Amino acid sequence: METIAQSIYSEFVQQVQAQQVAKVLIQADRIDYQLKAAWGNQRYQTRSIGSVADVQGFLRDNGVEFTVVPEVNSTASGLIGLLVSAGMMFGAWALLNKFSKEGSDFGNGLGNGFGSGFGNGGSKARVYGNGKTGVTFEDVAGVDEAKRELQEVVDFLKDGEKYRSIGAKLPKGVLLVGPPGTGKTLMAKAIAGEAGVPFLSMSGSEFVELYVGVGASRVRDLFNQAKRKAPCIIFIDELDAIGKSRGNNINGNDEREQTLNQLLTEMDGFDGNAGVIVVAATNRPEVLDAALRRPGRFDRQVLVDRPDKIGRAQILKVHGASVRLGADVDLDVIATLTSGFAGADLANLVNESALMAARHNRTSIAMADFKEAFERVVAGLEKRSRVLNPMERQIVAYHEVGHALVGALMPGGGKVSKISIVPRGSSALGYTMQTPEEDRFLMLENELKGRIATLLGGRSAEEIVFGRVSTGASDDIQKATDLAQKAVTQYGMSESLGPIAFESQQSQFLDNGTTRRSISSEVSVEIDRLLKQSIDEAHAVAIAILRHNRSLLESVTQRLLEVEVLEGEELATLLAQVQAPIGIEDWL
Repeated sequence: METIAQSIYSEFVQQVQAQQVAKVLIQADRIDYQLKAAWGNQRYQTRSIGSVADVQGFLRDNGVEFTVVPEVNSTASGLIGLLVSAGMMFGAWALLNKFSKEGSDFGNGLGNGFGSGFGNGGSKARVYGNGKTGVTFEDVAGVDEAKRELQEVVDFLKDGEKYRSIGAKLPKGVLLVGPPGTGKTLMAKAIAGEAGVPFLSMSGSEFVELYVGVGASRVRDLFNQAKRKAPCIIFIDELDAIGKSRGNNINGNDEREQTLNQLLTEMDGFDGNAGVIVVAATNRPEVLDAALRRPGRFDRQVLVDRPDKIGRAQILKVHGASVRLGADVDLDVIATLTSGFAGADLANLVNESALMAARHNRTSIAMADFKEAFERVVAGLEKRSRVLNPMERQIVAYHEVGHALVGALMPGGGKVSKISIVPRGSSALGYTMQTPEEDRFLMLENELKGRIATLLGGRSAEEIVFGRVSTGASDDIQKATDLAQKAVTQYGMSESLGPIAFESQQSQFLDNGTTRRSISSEVSVEIDRLLKQSIDEAHAVAIAILRHNRSLLESVTQRLLEVEVLEGEELATLLAQVQAPIGIEDWL
């Protein structure tokens, strides 16, 4: 049975040039053809673009056999052809007009359309009117240093003559860097909102498409729009999607590199961009091309980091203003509890607390809701339906109390605030919560040792009580091993090897394409020896502490089995009874 598949004319042209077409039947309004490798009676059909004579010449040049069907001259066929042509022209006009409305004027759509896939070369930027982003610096909290850096950009957009009169030039580009969720995009919107200028926003991934040349065309169109609206701000989110270093791309990607090259040219090329400031955001600045980060393009790099305790309290106040807080809620306490949280994490915490309050049919959010939401965010949802058998329940209880007793004596680990044997999340059968009393940015060598000992406290308790160990300590062992390895290979905390970094940071690759430097077999053996020595010493300290406090281990565990959760004053009273064995100070 013969089948006919529809094709497009550009595909037919490519197949002819690739010598894949066996024979062609040319008619007035269409072309029927068959491929050399076609199975059975499969035929293809496409509409003809251009005259019959042009198609004939093209096929002769490529050595393809063809037959021409004479055109029937009749009023009916002529009328039908006229209607079809008019319909095609109307459809093309409507398509181009649609793309022009989505981000490019009609003239630009015509200019880019036939070269880049019917208007795909037009910019897809979202345009906000004169500062109408709905965000100002008052809506951004916890990043005061970054706001001070960006205030200069706002002042220039408001009163550029003050800077131009003394010959000062504003940076052409501002790169916002920082971990995910710290408010980089929000900060860019606030700049436009404060300055009261147009704001054009695009994501880096929106530049790159299937068609070659579309990304570069969109960059040109974006800057053309910006020049017409100057002074204005262009914001490119997730810049690393198009700005990755060209040297790291072994396989090559012409479309991505063309897009990057066009961006480099637009930012600091032959033609200037007076009044156009490019603000971009990324959480991976180390992968950006050096030409993109040089002065004259992104001259200024502003760090939008995770907030400190004061910043977290400010962020909580901003988000707390949109919900109903109870009288017992102390945002400063919550700020202390949430060390390491970014702005997005804090916004999620406030929302989870509101959901908890609604679930308990409260009219306002209580402090208990915040604590429950915090545990849900950190440890996962409670799984009370996951029932442990008596033996498993005992193992989990001794394990968690082992962590708590060892952690109570270790420096820099924070205060043990809660012990629970209620399963949470996907794998946690229990957990011990340590909350920092202050923000810490460094970890001393003795504190790192104490952290390893605390991680091994759960497994050590299982050894002492049951004489054997379980699989529940697998995550603790993994974390302890990672810390001990970093101490030797990254932090230089070993006397025999000294301050040498044998391993690069996780996000930075060396010349050999890995994070591990080329080392000799002797050094590799020494690293393994030091790693095992560090783990063995921490394990021995944890065993010594638990054996010295054997009765306390038993009494705290039995109490935990009764109530399932220990916290507050009761837990503080119990942990205050932990005594350090002789000689532990020498190890720390």
